[in-house]
Amino acid sequence: MKIKLDRIISIATLLASIGAIFLVLKKPAPVAQHQTPAAIAANAQSFGQKMEQFEQAAQQASPTSAINYQSGPAQSQQPASYVPPASPAKAEVHLNSDEVGAAIAQAVGAAGAAGSGELSPDSNVGSGAPTIKDQQVSFDGDVVHGQFLTEIAGKDVWVTVSGHLASKDGYATFEPTEFKVGDLNVPVSLVNPALQKKLAEQRDRMKLPDNVGGMKVENGELVMQQK
Repeated sequence: MKIKLDRIISIATLLASIGAIFLVLKKPAPVAQHQTPAAIAANAQSFGQKMEQFEQAAQQASPTSAINYQSGPAQSQQPASYVPPASPAKAEVHLNSDEVGAAIAQAVGAAGAAGSGELSPDSNVGSGAPTIKDQQVSFDGDVVHGQFLTEIAGKDVWVTVSGHLASKDGYATFEPTEFKVGDLNVPVSLVNPALQKKLAEQRDRMKLPDNVGGMKVENGELVMQQK
């Protein structure tokens, strides 16, 4: 007895759907190792210390006064070979993924768990945002990888996104290069428009600190430079 073509297509579609569901619910390979509570506390402290040192260095590197070398009697008193002193180098801070991940864990945990210093299963990143039950962040070369455990249709699902972090006009920008739901790859072209729209809606959260002029991921580190 011959099986009709439409029946074969239906069976194939069903199997593909089951396979897709399995991949969506499957836990992907982690982008970073989980940190213990003690490691989170230590790395978050290191993050805070580095940012404090960066702020102090930025204040020291900022010029306190400007000298006009174009006109005035002072110019005529300078020798012909006089070269104005070079501007001081801009301060930078380099943060590794463990420090950034720990800072995020504490920040998200504090926001969603009534001041708790750790990320909890009930942590929420804000009103109307999906519940984040777990998160991992890592840097690889100039690419940042983020992995988040959230709930979709009553099921715990891992969402993994990778891309390039940069800055423009005082705001952080993100251009995705890879997107996965569970272990299922989703074309970036399908995700990026909605992602950029969401980032635009959350523009206030993307604003860089007043003393930060640029941000990028380089050589496996998050690098911020003074304005």
